[in-house]
Amino acid sequence: MRFMMMIKATKESEAGQPPSPELMAAVGELTREGMKSGTVISTGGLGPSSQGARIRASGGTLRVTDGPFAEAKELIAGFAIIEAPDKAAAIEQGRKMMDLHVKTLGPSYEGECEIRTLFEPPPCAD
Repeated sequence: MRFMMMIKATKESEAGQPPSPELMAAVGELTREGMKSGTVISTGGLGPSSQGARIRASGGTLRVTDGPFAEAKELIAGFAIIEAPDKAAAIEQGRKMMDLHVKTLGPSYEGECEIRTLFEPPPCAD
């Protein structure tokens, strides 16, 4: 099964501050290990919402809103697409990622990782 792990934005990431070099190195190592074992498919970091836009469909019309967006706790700063046999294994991978943040940034770090199942495409008919 494939899952998406989403690391929620912080006031620092929304301010456009890059992660610390120590965190980048630790995440890079965890990502390399995951890619080597086949559990990590893809990862990425996102710029602040001030550099983004939202497109909303309502009543048959589309409306574009430029960032920044008010609810920072609902924004995503980074993601990983992972392969795991089940939700429990995906949660364990998410725990490793968040533990890495705490160990690297210290006990005052407050963050959140959301894990969601990706829908698998239906089999192709030949």
